[in-house]
Amino acid sequence: MENLSVNHELSGGYCNSLTSYSRFLTKEITIGHLPMGGLNPIRIQSMTTTDTMDTLATVEQTIRMVHSGCEYVRITAPSIKEAENLANIKKELRARGYDVPLIADIHFTPNAAESAARIVEKVRVNPGNYADKKRFENLAYTEESYQAELERIYKKFTPLVKICKEYGTAMRIGTNHGSLSDRIMSHYGDTPRGMVESAMEFIRICEDQNYYNLCISMKASNTQVMVQAYRLLVQTMVKEGMNYPLHLGVTEAGDGEDGRIKSAVGIGTLLADGLGDTIRVSLTEDPEFEAPVARALADRFERRATSIESSKLKAESLTYSPYAYARRVTQSVNQIGGHHHPVVMIDVTKQNLKDPYFLSQLGYNYSAGLDKYNLTDLACDLVYLGDELPSFSFPGNLKQVYNYATWLKLSDKQNCYPLLTTEDYKHAQLGDNELNFLVINADEFEVTNLPVFQPSTIVVLETSQEMGMQQQRAFFVALQAQNIQVPVIIKRTYLNVDADQLMLYAASDLGALLTDGFGDGVWINAPTTIGLSLVNSSSFGILQATRTRISKTEYISCPSCGRTLFDLQETTQYIRSKTDHLKGIKIAIMGCIVNGPGEMADADYGYVGTGPGKITLYRGKEVVKKNVNTPSALNELIEIIREDGNWVEVAELAN
Repeated sequence: MENLSVNHELSGGYCNSLTSYSRFLTKEITIGHLPMGGLNPIRIQSMTTTDTMDTLATVEQTIRMVHSGCEYVRITAPSIKEAENLANIKKELRARGYDVPLIADIHFTPNAAESAARIVEKVRVNPGNYADKKRFENLAYTEESYQAELERIYKKFTPLVKICKEYGTAMRIGTNHGSLSDRIMSHYGDTPRGMVESAMEFIRICEDQNYYNLCISMKASNTQVMVQAYRLLVQTMVKEGMNYPLHLGVTEAGDGEDGRIKSAVGIGTLLADGLGDTIRVSLTEDPEFEAPVARALADRFERRATSIESSKLKAESLTYSPYAYARRVTQSVNQIGGHHHPVVMIDVTKQNLKDPYFLSQLGYNYSAGLDKYNLTDLACDLVYLGDELPSFSFPGNLKQVYNYATWLKLSDKQNCYPLLTTEDYKHAQLGDNELNFLVINADEFEVTNLPVFQPSTIVVLETSQEMGMQQQRAFFVALQAQNIQVPVIIKRTYLNVDADQLMLYAASDLGALLTDGFGDGVWINAPTTIGLSLVNSSSFGILQATRTRISKTEYISCPSCGRTLFDLQETTQYIRSKTDHLKGIKIAIMGCIVNGPGEMADADYGYVGTGPGKITLYRGKEVVKKNVNTPSALNELIEIIREDGNWVEVAELAN
C-alpha cells in the first residue's frame, strides 16, 4: 500500500484538503495493459447496451465506444452463457486490433463471475446481490447469526477471489444504493454507512486472501447519498490502512440536460475533493455519448494546478459534517434564506430591455393582449440589471437588482434593490430597509475582518479563480464558526464555454457547495456565449439534482445495457412526454430488475421491465401491478398516480 501521508483530521478524514485541490493518492492496480489509480490519469469507461450473445453487435459498439474515448468497456454477463461468450467478443476485438480492457458486469451469478474472471481483464461484482438476496424483508440477527452469515459469504465469494488472483484479473467491488441486501438493510438501514459496510465486508475477504487488485464504487441515484457514501468509504479505508482506487458514477442519472447535470453534481463534487480514479457518466443514451461527457469532467480537474492554500479552514473550525446533509442555518431576509428554498438569480444586462418577451427564457411568458405574465415552474427569482434601465414593467414577483449608484437614482424603487461593493457597504448608508445585496470575493476575504452584516443583507459570494469552490467553502465555514447567519447567494462566472461545459462546470462547482448544505441561492453568469434559457434551466437543474429545490418531475432512468427488456431511450422519452408536468413527482424507469426495486426506493412510482413485452408497476417499493402488457403500461401507471391524487391535467395548469 502507498503511504497515506495526509492530515486527515484537517480534511475531515476523506480527502487531502478542504481548502485547495489535491488529488488523493490511491493504490495503482492493473487492468490489462492500462493501470488505474496512483499517479495515472483519471480513466474513462462506459458499458455496452447490446445483447452480449450478439458478438458482432457488441464488438462494433465497443469499437465505437473506444473511438469516443472509452478506455475500459464493461459488458453485462447475467448468466454463464454470456460470460463464456466474452471470449468470442474479446477474440474478435483483438483480431481487429483493439486491446481495450474488458470488464464483466455480474449480478446474482457467482458461476458467471468465475467464468468471466478467466477471460476478461476485470470483473465487477455487487455485494448486495452476489451472495445475498433482496426481498425487502426486515431480518433480525444475533451477533452469532450475523457472523454466520459473514462466514457463508466468505465461502461463496472466496473462489472468485482466488481465480482473479491466479489469472491477474482486477475486480471492482461495486455497491449500489438500490441493491443493498436485506441483511445490510436490517443491520445498518438504507444509509451511506450501510453501503460502505457492504463493500468493506468484501474488501476484507479479498485482503484475507492477499488479493489487492481492487477498485471500489458507491453508486446511488440520489447525489447526496452517493457523495456521502464515497466520503465515508475513504474515511473508513484510511482508518484501516487502505487506499484502493475509486470508480465514480451516479446511477440512473437520466438523459439530456438532466442526466449531465445530475452526473456532474455527484461526480464533480468528489473530483473537486481530489477523489476518483475512473469515472462513468450513466446516461439514458447510446454509450458512445457518455465518454465525451466524462472526459470533459475529468479534463477540467486534471489540467488544473493545485491552487494556493487559503489556510482559512482549520480542523478546529470544521463546522459541518461532510457525511450527512444539513443546510446551513440562516436568518430569512425577504424570503431568501431561512427555511425558503434557494433562489435563482440571472444577469440580464446584455438583453434588449425594451422587449418583455425575452423574459420567456426565464420562465415569464408575456401576453401583450392581456398585458400580463404567465409563470412556468422554472421562473427565476431575481434579475441583475447593473446600470441598465428597462422600458417596460417587470413581473411583480421578479426582484430587480441594480448597482448601488444606479439604484440610488431610481425614482420608483418598488421591487428594486441595490447591489453594493464592500467599499459601498462600508461607507454608504443603506437605502433599502428590506433587502440589500453585498458582493464579496471569497479569494480576498479575511476571517478576522468580516464586515458587520446588517439584518437586511444578502451576500453574493463570488470567486475570481476558475476553480474556486474551496475558497467559497472556506467562507461558509468561517461564517458558521462565528455564528453569522447572513444568507448567501453563490455566484460563478464562466467565460468562453459551450453549453455542455457550462452545465458540467456549474453543476460541479455549485453542486459541491449545495451538497454540503451551503448556499441560499445560485447565480450562474455566462456573459459571452450562452443563452439565458440554458443558464436558467441549468440553475434549476442543479438545485433539483442536489435535492435542494424540486421544480419539475424527476426521472430516475437507468442507462440501457444488455439486460434491458425494452427500448429504454424511446420509453423514457414517451413517459416524459406524458408526465413531465407533474412537479415534484419522481418516476423511475428501469430496464430490468437488477437495481430497479432498490433504486426506486427513492422514487414515487416505478416502471420496470420484467420480461419480453411485460412491465411491472411500483408505488415506491411496493409492487402494484405485475406483468402488464407494454402497450397499456403507461396508462396503467397514470391511473395509479391518479388514484393517489397526484395527477394533474395539463389543462388545469393553464388556468
